[in-house]
Amino acid sequence: MSRAEIASKQAVYTLGLLHAELAGKLLANKRDAIRLRTAMMQVEAVVKMLEPGFNVASIAAKRRNKSNPWFKRGTLFRSAVDVMRRAAVPMTAREIADALVADKAPQATRKQFKDLQAAVLAALRKRDGAMVVSAGAPAHWRLKEAAN
Repeated sequence: MSRAEIASKQAVYTLGLLHAELAGKLLANKRDAIRLRTAMMQVEAVVKMLEPGFNVASIAAKRRNKSNPWFKRGTLFRSAVDVMRRAAVPMTAREIADALVADKAPQATRKQFKDLQAAVLAALRKRDGAMVVSAGAPAHWRLKEAAN
């Protein structure tokens, strides 16, 4: 048996395991979706009992925002500006995020770090030209006072 056949058999086996795991997650999510749908129907029935003419379709779905374990709402951009002031050189969003979580506990997981980096980038882009200025690709950010 050649080496390529062994590698492809291992790959097929591993992909089969991955497929089975994903199918299990899909089934669990379907069960949760059925449970949630049933709960929503029960709430709609109670609303209809209390007010028969109420249009349940007018209720918008609401997502809960996941809180950031290191920064309260509205403080991320201020912290990023502080990091840029201390650095005094243009920085990428990744470098800013690295500096922000360097001394924080608990340590960030990979996903948390990527989310934080995306939040920093969104905050910087929102204020591009007003308080911060970007240049190049990837964007290196600096404070507007330093750009003058």
